[in-house]
Amino acid sequence: MLIIIVSAVVALVATALGYFLRKNIAEKKVKTAESQAKYILEQAKNEAQARRREADLEAKDLLYKMRQDFDRETKERRQEIAVLEKRLTQKEENIERRLDLMEKKEKEINDKHANIKREEESIKAKDAQLHTLIAEEKQRLQKISSLSAEEAKQILLNRLNEELSAEKAVLIKKQEEELRTSVNKKSQEILSLAIQRCAAEHTVESTVSVVTLPNDEMKGRVIGREGRNIRALEMATGVDVIIDDTPEAVTLSAFDTVRREIARLTLEKLISDGRIHPGRIEELVEKTKKEMDGKIREEGEHAVFEAGVNSLNPELVKLLGRLRYRTSFGQNALQHSKEVSFLLGVMASELGLDFKLGRRIGLLHDIGKAVDHQIEGTHAKIGADLCRKYNESQVVISAIEAHHEEAQPQSFYDVLAIAADAISAARPGARRETLETYMKRLEKLESIANVFKGVEKSFAIQAGREIRVIVQPEKISDGEAVNLSREIRKKIEEGMEYPGQIKVNVIRETRAIEYAK
Repeated sequence: MLIIIVSAVVALVATALGYFLRKNIAEKKVKTAESQAKYILEQAKNEAQARRREADLEAKDLLYKMRQDFDRETKERRQEIAVLEKRLTQKEENIERRLDLMEKKEKEINDKHANIKREEESIKAKDAQLHTLIAEEKQRLQKISSLSAEEAKQILLNRLNEELSAEKAVLIKKQEEELRTSVNKKSQEILSLAIQRCAAEHTVESTVSVVTLPNDEMKGRVIGREGRNIRALEMATGVDVIIDDTPEAVTLSAFDTVRREIARLTLEKLISDGRIHPGRIEELVEKTKKEMDGKIREEGEHAVFEAGVNSLNPELVKLLGRLRYRTSFGQNALQHSKEVSFLLGVMASELGLDFKLGRRIGLLHDIGKAVDHQIEGTHAKIGADLCRKYNESQVVISAIEAHHEEAQPQSFYDVLAIAADAISAARPGARRETLETYMKRLEKLESIANVFKGVEKSFAIQAGREIRVIVQPEKISDGEAVNLSREIRKKIEEGMEYPGQIKVNVIRETRAIEYAK
């Protein structure tokens, strides 16, 4: 019995202990589950916030891109609208001018009709007077003379013819004077309108360029040890590099604007790069020459765009770009061509001719100047041959040939080309003849040196007071270089007129190059 009681007690105690143990374990699991649930909720919240931020950023980026696209499209639309507004304004102005001209012409025609009516009435009155006089004359003649009626009639007719011929001559002369006055007035109006509507800048080209230095210490680096850097730059470009007391500046002097531009760009690159030595100079000069080809083409394309000329051969576009670096009596040739294009277009429009064809002729009229130093002949003849080669119309070719009156004008466009070219050249400040004469003298100086055998290239520098001749060392020895300088001197003395004296500097340089591998 005692054992049963003890067993029962033990069973109760074990049950109680088990209950409490299960309860503790359950509570721990609940707490663990709650903490895990909180952790998962926190992670979910953090992930949701991160995704929300990413979505906000993506939405902001998309909105920014959409705004950029909208702004760009809006800007393009505004530009298109501005262009259209400009064209509409020009058309309205043209229409208004034409209406004014039509009103003036209508008034002139009405005035002429009124004059003709008055003259007709006067003639009728005179005819009546003549008939009366003839009748009186017949009666008088029949009474006074013994002439027959036929003889008297013949005398009267002869006298009448003489009077009518005199009156006819007076009327014809009067009409010719009125017509001449009207034509002169109309031509003056067209020319003044064309000049007023073409507001082009006129600046005479300079023969020097100034390169700004970061400091005066850079002058020493440009000169180099014993002047080797400056000599290398001058030999590679044919430009005279002047370093004087001007603070933080170097002056480049040359009559050839292409050479001067190449030298300027090269020097700016050297200053920016900091590595200045003869090898680097020659490398950058060659690189800059290649870049100039692209720049020349861009200048041509820009000129074509400004003039509004379409479907122009790429070679002609490149030749137009070369005119940017060509001057005529100090006037920039490309600027002159654009101005002639604008003038000719306006005059053609006022006369009822093709506006675009007029602009095309004006832009191409001096195209021969781009290569006139390479091809024999006048620039008008060379330009006409070039346009013929690249399939320009006969009207364009004829106008180019005739714009200096070397050929007989064949159409109105030929006459307009002559007038527009003269207006552009004659405008005050447009040209400076002394500069053109000076440039031709420098070109002739170089051409004299280039004809000698063994000469690689030559450069006229120091404002034409020195000719620097670089010879091929494998063809000219040191002794021959001395003789060559004397021969060039004699040739210059015989073939040129110049102030002062000219220094002939023959340079022979031999280089030995090896590569360590």
